[in-house]
Formats: sequence, structure tokens, C-alpha cells
Amino acid sequence: MNINIWLPLLCIVALAMFNVPIWLALLGGALPYFLILQPTLPVQIAVQRVVAVTETSSYLAIPFFITAGAIMNYAGISSRLLDLADGLVGHLTGGLGHVNILLSVLMGGVSGSAAADASMEAKILVPEMLKRGYDEEFSAAITIASSLITPIIPPGMGLIVFSFATQISVGRMFAAGYVPGLLCMVFMMIYVYIVSKKHGYKGSRDKMASPRELLHLLRQAFWAMLIPFGILLGLRGGMFTATEAGAICAWYSLFIGVVIYKEIKWSHIWTILKESVLGTATVMILICAAGALSYFMTYERVPQALAETMLSMNLTKVSFILMTNVILLIIGMFMEGGPAQIILGPLLMPIAIQLGIDPIQFGIMFVFNLGIGNMSPPFGIVLYQVSGLMGLKFTKVAKACMPFIVIMLLVLAIIAFCPKLILFLPNLLYGA
Repeated sequence: MNINIWLPLLCIVALAMFNVPIWLALLGGALPYFLILQPTLPVQIAVQRVVAVTETSSYLAIPFFITAGAIMNYAGISSRLLDLADGLVGHLTGGLGHVNILLSVLMGGVSGSAAADASMEAKILVPEMLKRGYDEEFSAAITIASSLITPIIPPGMGLIVFSFATQISVGRMFAAGYVPGLLCMVFMMIYVYIVSKKHGYKGSRDKMASPRELLHLLRQAFWAMLIPFGILLGLRGGMFTATEAGAICAWYSLFIGVVIYKEIKWSHIWTILKESVLGTATVMILICAAGALSYFMTYERVPQALAETMLSMNLTKVSFILMTNVILLIIGMFMEGGPAQIILGPLLMPIAIQLGIDPIQFGIMFVFNLGIGNMSPPFGIVLYQVSGLMGLKFTKVAKACMPFIVIMLLVLAIIAFCPKLILFLPNLLYGA
């Protein structure tokens, strides 16, 4: 590997180790290439690459979905989904633990953000769990683990970013996300039931909601639950693109909050706009910085060199999947999912396709794997977030998360080695 490649990469790693924001680290790696290593290339190209990324119409979906998520925080959607989850599973042993998990699945269909889901559940559900005698670390671990179901359930932001970065179907990615999300839910609920049985954690209600009460709860949550199904069916039917789906989702969420649930006030509008702008800027600045970096990688033929190197190793499909998962698990512990998807996705996807791996299966595996890093020591973002919100020691919460990490690794293995199960729904909706 020549100096033109390893020096920029070394700059990125060094800056990241000093806790420089990742977008600055990416630019810090790209600029020396244009200024020092390739002086014949005008530095304006770096600027053009940063700007050009923002001109891609596909990325318009990101601010729309982020705005939709911000609106939902104030629209009364979460409280109605919480009541529905409690009515369905609150009567089980460890009821609030099951409610926590099911709520994440339901919220995944409307918010798509692990951080937002974890924050909401840590504030609303965890205090009630502690009142009922649940262990602090166990409550935190359930909240952290279940929140990572959210990004894999449509319209998860990770699915959108990876789809655009690798130019694969957003609709197929959305459809493929349901099975691993539901598998996580089932396995986590089994574990919570076993632990709750051992420690005597009772249900949050004496019995399951009556059919009449369930019908009332479903009616209350109906408008919110239309969102994920409407997006999936609309994309499948060709009624709108992913970008248009984001815009429709944002306007529909506003309609629910103002007209149906009547919980959004004028005082909320400024807060919603501020959260939307900050959320969009956080994602887009990463994409822009990665645009300059990807240009130098393309110019130096890094993707081709990486593909040739890996293929020359005579890797089988299985060995490539294993190696990729190990690399992503390590990267996920130190880096946010967004930058890793933008940088590594386009590099590894061509190799996966050459080895006969379905791009949708690879995409789900990629996004899900990086999500595990969000709850893994030493730098799991959601792990730190929930520990901080609850005022708990990071190490104790990390220990309580270990069984859930094992569960997610089991689901990751199913994603990696049972492609027919993962691709069943997208193939059913879109054709093989």
C-alpha cells in the first residue's frame, strides 16, 4: 500500500483517537491528499465533492424522515403505542420488560432511531420498572438492547443511509428488516421471561386486556401504526419514491399530531424545527465529509485494490461473511454506524456481490452488525446514553448487556447464514 493511501487513513485514525468529531477526522484525512500528496489535483475538487453530495436528490429522504421523527416525539404517538404494548404483553411475567421490547418494535415503525427510542424509554418506562422492584442494570440493559431493534425496523435511518450509499433498493431493505427485528423481539422476550421468573418480576397488569379494551387501544394507535405499512406498500406499489415517502411521512405525522391526537401546539413547532435541523446537519455533514474521502479512494483505485486482494486470498462466501462481521463488530465499538456505512459499504458491497452474496442480505447484516456496536463496550453510544440518563456505572450496565449482545449475535448469525429467511419478504413483495 503506497503513501497516498495509508497517510490519509492514518490521519483519520489519529484524529479520531484524539476525540476529534468524525466528520472533521474524515476531512482531515482527505485534505492532506489534495494539498500535499497530489498537488496536481486542484483542491477545488475536494470542495466540489463535498458540495456534490448534497445535490443528490436521494438524500432528501434523510431530512424528511428526521423531521417526521421529531414531530412524532410531540404528537402523542409514543404514549398510545405504550398503552397498546402494555395491553398486549403487560400481563406476562416480567411484564414491563416485555412492554419495553414490544414498544421498541412499534416505535421502529415510526421513528427509526435507536437513540430517540432509548431516551424515550429511559425517561418513561424505566422509572416505573424501578418502582416495581426491577434491578437497575437489568432495566437499563433491556432499554439499550430493545432500542437497537428500532433502526432495523422500517423506516430505520441506517437502512436508508446504507441503501443510498451502496445504490440498492430502499424498499427491499425496508422489507428485509422485519424478520431480524421480530427475531430479536422474540429471543429477548424469552430471556426477559426467564430472568423475571427467577427474580419474581410480575406483570404490570393482572391479565391481558379484554378484546374490547384491545380494540380501543388499537383504535387509539391505529393512525400511528399506518406509517410503516403505508411506507412499505407505497414503495412496493410504485406510488412514491423513498424521498417522497419521507415527505409524506413528515406531513402525515404533523396531521396526526395536530388534527387526530391534538397534542402538537404552536410552542412545539420551534423545538421540532430545531431538532430536525440539528439531526439533519449531523447526518449530512458526515455524508459530505465522506464524499471528499471517497473521491480520493476512487482516484487511488482503493475499491479495486481491496477487491483484488480479498479475491486473491481465495475467500469463500462463508469466510468473507465471517471476516466482514468480525471487522464490523470491532469498528462498531469505536465508530458510529453512519460513517462506517458510508465509507465501508461501497468498498465491501462489490466484493460481496462477486462472491454471490445477495446485496439486500449483506446490507441488513451490515446495518445490524454496526447496531450491536452501539451497545458494546468500550464506546457504545446508546450504552453511554442510557447509563448517563439513569446515573448508573457504565461497567455495571455493560455487564448486564452481555446476554443481550449474545442474543443479537445469534440473530446476526441467522442473517448471515439463513438468507432465504431474511429475503423471504422482499422476494415476496418485489419478486426474486
